[in-house]
Amino acid sequence: MGTLDRVELEAMIEEATVDAYTEDEQLTGLFTMLEEYLDLPFTAAVLGVEVTVHGVDLTPDGRIVALCSHGRVRQSIGILGLPLPSLAPKGANGVSPARAEPRARGRIEAYRHWAG
Repeated sequence: MGTLDRVELEAMIEEATVDAYTEDEQLTGLFTMLEEYLDLPFTAAVLGVEVTVHGVDLTPDGRIVALCSHGRVRQSIGILGLPLPSLAPKGANGVSPARAEPRARGRIEAYRHWAG
């Protein structure tokens, strides 16, 4: 999967969904977790083209998407299919740079683990 083991991923999921009772509430908790821990913008490669990820959004049909751009072109790409950069995005909220990358990447991995 990536940088974190199953126990660590499930702990992140539990933290994000602690007060969530329905799947929609869990999704909202996971989306909020991503908003809090991603230091934006960051770059990723999509079909060999470098894009800039400016944010994340929760769509009406219940998908979390990355808000991407390349030049003047803008597109939302499902975060489940977004290739992560080899140097993962940094975490926000004052996490030290040495610990930020694994934590931020881990949050994306936790969402992917939850989504199955």
